[in-house]
Amino acid sequence: MQTIHEKEREIPVHASVDVLVVGSGPAGLAAAIAAKRAGADVLILERYGCFGGVISQVGVEGFAWYRHEGTIEAGGLVPEFEEMSIRVGGKNPECQSTSQALDAEMFKYAADRMVEEAGIRPILHCTAVEAIMDGDTIQGVITDSKSGRLAILAKRVIDCTGDADIVALSGAPFTKAPKNELMSVTTMFHCKGVDTARFKDYVKNELKPTYKDWGGYWSIQTTGKEDDLFSPYFERPFVEAVTDGVVPKEEDVCLGGTWSTVTDDGEVTQLNVVFISNIDCTDVEDLTRAEIVGRRNALRCVEVLRKKVPGFENAKLRNFGMTLGCRESRKLDGQYCLTQQDVMEQGRFEDTVGIFPEFIDGIGYLILPTTGRYYQIPYRCLVPKKVENLLVAERCISGDRVAHVSFRNMSCCVTTGQAAGVAAAVSLRDGTTTSQVDVSHVQQELEKQHVRIR
Repeated sequence: MQTIHEKEREIPVHASVDVLVVGSGPAGLAAAIAAKRAGADVLILERYGCFGGVISQVGVEGFAWYRHEGTIEAGGLVPEFEEMSIRVGGKNPECQSTSQALDAEMFKYAADRMVEEAGIRPILHCTAVEAIMDGDTIQGVITDSKSGRLAILAKRVIDCTGDADIVALSGAPFTKAPKNELMSVTTMFHCKGVDTARFKDYVKNELKPTYKDWGGYWSIQTTGKEDDLFSPYFERPFVEAVTDGVVPKEEDVCLGGTWSTVTDDGEVTQLNVVFISNIDCTDVEDLTRAEIVGRRNALRCVEVLRKKVPGFENAKLRNFGMTLGCRESRKLDGQYCLTQQDVMEQGRFEDTVGIFPEFIDGIGYLILPTTGRYYQIPYRCLVPKKVENLLVAERCISGDRVAHVSFRNMSCCVTTGQAAGVAAAVSLRDGTTTSQVDVSHVQQELEKQHVRIR
């Protein structure tokens, strides 16, 4: 590969803080708020123009769609996300659970409010491009933006990028599956102009979808208790459209999936029906291809809906998500690797920093937490090997493939983010490093923040 030499230059220090949170999705917001509540001076850095990650940028509204009667959750900041959405008028009952669907557009404002009310310093439109290291200790990041290269110094850094970007930049170990084994990416979109009364009647009296339908064209392993529960799922119209030549079949593209909210204003949101495989979310060429392929196929799906689904005859695209929905890329190789057995057999740990229901969704599994089962999340899953004062939250914490399809879900990202934020602040308060912090002190602060850890 041809290379050039980048000229050395002086980089101004833009800020110096106790805790820097990189990425502002559910985990990043939770990490920043938790660290601030635990007494730290906090800055949150985001590459896009709004906070909220997969909610506001991708358009995923099903924040806790696993929730049913009997589900046991961590609490903490998880209900606060839903409560803030309600406060700003961005709520809708989630159609397959007892949770709230978070309006993706209103959550941009909800997240602003959460950051401002917490007293966190925000920086938008800014990307971390290098880690500032002193030996094996991270001391901040170099950023790039319209303001040029800037340095942000921090005593603690929390990687909430989803892709473990800071892990990779710092030299901490990570894993990444071969591209053809990574979970698909999705182009999310929303429709307007739907006769929602007709669509609801079609769903109720003709489609009658359940989780068992996921086993029609996808191979799904359940416990059986999920099979007859309602699921907002439709696949047959899209498969028939490809078979009949209404839309062309593209390599690595699969059509069919779920919706979220159906409004009286003629909107059907979170149409999660375009899946693109063989994409590496850390490869800019792959991301470019997936964005273009995804939008093309989303518009094909609108055409299929108009032709084949009652109520959609006059439907139009309302909007695409701002960016792709990425499910899997790099994962931390941390001090402990959460396992399939841990998430499926109610794993218990002395260094627990939160719990998550027995909810597994992906790579052929669909298990819903309807019986009160849950697993504990050990602090060691958030702690890198070899790099000090860096913590990791979100879908890139340390775990195997099956564990990942559980902890990647947004509410679990909030829980791991809150744990990382508290641990960062407590380590500063106690004068220890993040790897040597007394976890019992972290647990005490988490319980003060109303997190269930056992």
